[in-house]
Amino acid sequence: MGSLNSRQVFTILARLPARVWLQAAVGLIGFVVLAVLGFAVIAGVVAITLLAILGFKIKVWLRGLFEGRTRGGPPVRTVHKIIDVPYEIVERRDAPPRSD
Repeated sequence: MGSLNSRQVFTILARLPARVWLQAAVGLIGFVVLAVLGFAVIAGVVAITLLAILGFKIKVWLRGLFEGRTRGGPPVRTVHKIIDVPYEIVERRDAPPRSD
């Protein structure tokens, strides 16, 4: 079989029995239906996940509203105990004088 031109391809396709055409049409329709359903399932899962996250956030927000807890802000400072220690500044006699 050498190179086929478009007219020969159409002739070969026209000679196919109707059963083959019907099977091809049903297969194509089935493929389209499965593709649409697949995208619908993916979109449905994403929508349900987003609704669940949104519902959880709303629940936390409402609980915070009615419990009267403090809103965000800087953390509370902890008081550190400071101990005074006596110290003495000693100058070195052999060090050159500083010029500030």
